[in-house]
Amino acid sequence: MISQTGETPDLRQPPLPVRALAGLLAAAAAIGVGSAVAAVVAPAASPLLAVGSALIDLAPTPVKTAAVRALGTDDKPVLVGSIALVVALLALVIGAVGWRHRRLALVGIGLIGLVGAVIAALQGGALAAVPSLISLVAGVALLSLITRPVARDTAATVTSPAADDGADGEPSATLRTGRRSLLVGLSAAAVLAAAGGATTVLVTRSRAAVAAARDRLGLPRPSSPAPPLPAGVQVPGDTPFTTSIADFYRVDIALTTPQVPVEGWKLRIDGMVDRPLELSYDELLALPMIERDITLTCVSNEVGGPYVGTARWLGVPFGEIIRRVGVQAGVDQVYSYSSDSGYTCSTPYRAVSDGRDAMIVVGMNGQVLPAKNGFPARMLVPGLFGFVSATKWLERLEFTTYASRTAYWTERGWATDAPILLQSRIDVPASLGTITRDKPVLAGVAWAQHRGIAAVEVQIDDGPWQQATLADDGGIDLWRQWYLRFDGPAGRHTAQVRAISKTGERQPQTRTKVFPRGATGWHQIQFTVE
Repeated sequence: MISQTGETPDLRQPPLPVRALAGLLAAAAAIGVGSAVAAVVAPAASPLLAVGSALIDLAPTPVKTAAVRALGTDDKPVLVGSIALVVALLALVIGAVGWRHRRLALVGIGLIGLVGAVIAALQGGALAAVPSLISLVAGVALLSLITRPVARDTAATVTSPAADDGADGEPSATLRTGRRSLLVGLSAAAVLAAAGGATTVLVTRSRAAVAAARDRLGLPRPSSPAPPLPAGVQVPGDTPFTTSIADFYRVDIALTTPQVPVEGWKLRIDGMVDRPLELSYDELLALPMIERDITLTCVSNEVGGPYVGTARWLGVPFGEIIRRVGVQAGVDQVYSYSSDSGYTCSTPYRAVSDGRDAMIVVGMNGQVLPAKNGFPARMLVPGLFGFVSATKWLERLEFTTYASRTAYWTERGWATDAPILLQSRIDVPASLGTITRDKPVLAGVAWAQHRGIAAVEVQIDDGPWQQATLADDGGIDLWRQWYLRFDGPAGRHTAQVRAISKTGERQPQTRTKVFPRGATGWHQIQFTVE
């Protein structure tokens, strides 16, 4: 459109805050729509989660280790929140320039969706890209509507101010159309963003209902129940010997907990075997079960860290699986596949075939295995760190060789074979905590799964090492509690602890990082005696 004076039209822009808000709402609506679609078809394909999963895969090992150490189990929410913040900042900039550089702004918001689609497709296939592609279309369409250019006639403005504002103070037809586009676009973006969020919440609640139905499935009775724990395994006031499901640690690469329906789920068992198997959930439950108390530990656990816990597990012993499939000569690893973003794991074959209580778990602490802990089935192999033994959301077991398959973490430089290291920890008092004259006790736990704990020693300040009193022994696959009475003077003190395994191994003093095979060193705290 050319004005009456022959000049290029003057394009009217809303104020900067409105322009920035327009970009933010368009991006929020796009992500909301994409997340709603993903919630229905594949939660992990949500645009933010797809990008987050890619960042986890691409992040150098030191970065991942530092994140777990600094943030603990909050690392994933912080990652997703950071991605959302970056997208929000980009959206604000896109909105700010959207009227003056409209094509650039549309390309910018389209690229955000395209990045998510490409990443999702690379991780989960073409179908996984659909939510991000829908986000792309929604974002471009909304921003295009909001920033639709509207020209004002500069000659009319000069000769007659009323021509711009209307003879009766109302906007002209042209300007009224522009404002209507802006208001309609902003309203549509806000509604879509809210609707997307509401749909995601509703689907999440529906999945929670599915989880509740899962909990009502029930469990078979074990053919080999867990032997009763000795009465004295628990030191009064110390960490609970059996960890509750709510408090049991969780470390994995999943940004959203996989919700695997029982209907249609199959556990495929193949590779170098004579008789490949494919088991439904009911068929898995029909196999002979064992029940055992076992302590698990994550390789990401720093000295004195929280990523260790004990539960009562119910599952099918690996010996039963091996007997049924007929493992061929030459197998040296069990290669397991998870529903968790393509996660794979290498477990030494000898560790599942040497008679230890290695199992495919379906129950935990008397309940159906919770989703966060790996439902419908997970692996458990006593004595090995979880990243080489404890695949959650299990979907396939392949009996093969290390020469044929390399697992997720091994590809990233972690150890191939990772037995749990001898460790001990002071839990009472907490670091910088206080003990009183009426309860002058230090206490904690020590573990060396599949070897057992023979002794624990504590040093106060620079004094001699003192033998701690051990609680009753629950077995070599369990941690062991200890305590030491301290009658020293009031004031600030330092304590450190070390353990000795039943095989005669002494816990090393030298501090090492968790990468590539687990942390070593003595746990030390400061405390005050009142």
